[in-house]
Amino acid sequence: MRFIVTAAALLALAACHKPAPQQTHETAPAAEAGPQKGVDRSHKGDAAPAASFSNPDGKPISLASFHGVPVVVNLWATWCAPCVKELPTLDKLAASHRVDGQLGVIAVSQDDGPQPSVDAFLKKLKVTDLAAYHDPKMALSGALGPDTVLPTTILYDASGKEVWRYVGDLDWTSPEAAKLLSEAGGGAPATKG
Repeated sequence: MRFIVTAAALLALAACHKPAPQQTHETAPAAEAGPQKGVDRSHKGDAAPAASFSNPDGKPISLASFHGVPVVVNLWATWCAPCVKELPTLDKLAASHRVDGQLGVIAVSQDDGPQPSVDAFLKKLKVTDLAAYHDPKMALSGALGPDTVLPTTILYDASGKEVWRYVGDLDWTSPEAAKLLSEAGGGAPATKG
């Protein structure tokens, strides 16, 4: 039994993040099979999926609730080491836009456990500005396509159209992230549902 649990954990970690050459915002992913770490602009202009997930109060919400403001959507899970590594930088990004309302920042857990476990995990990491959005059925990642790996972060413009997606972890307080986020444009304050 221990071997099965260990094997399952190793497979989960391998699926979480597929190592690939680092790409900057200036390059497009190679036309190889599977996602490459870095910026992917192949979905630019696609509408945000209508998939429903849970807001921090456990009520259904979709990305349409954020219409009118650019929004950064991060898909993560507690078992994904690169996801956990980047959460504090996403938290800082969320804190920096909490007052100005010019950019919504949400992180949607893809864990199948209950909402309180996601809340407790974020509290343990001292993540205080990212609310605990939760998608235990992985409807959002499923709607984004079969090649969606964790972590993946997507920027949607104020009209709900994809600008880019970043596959893999990134320091969201870095100059590279700032340059990418400058593509967000502006809008009214985000609705947090």
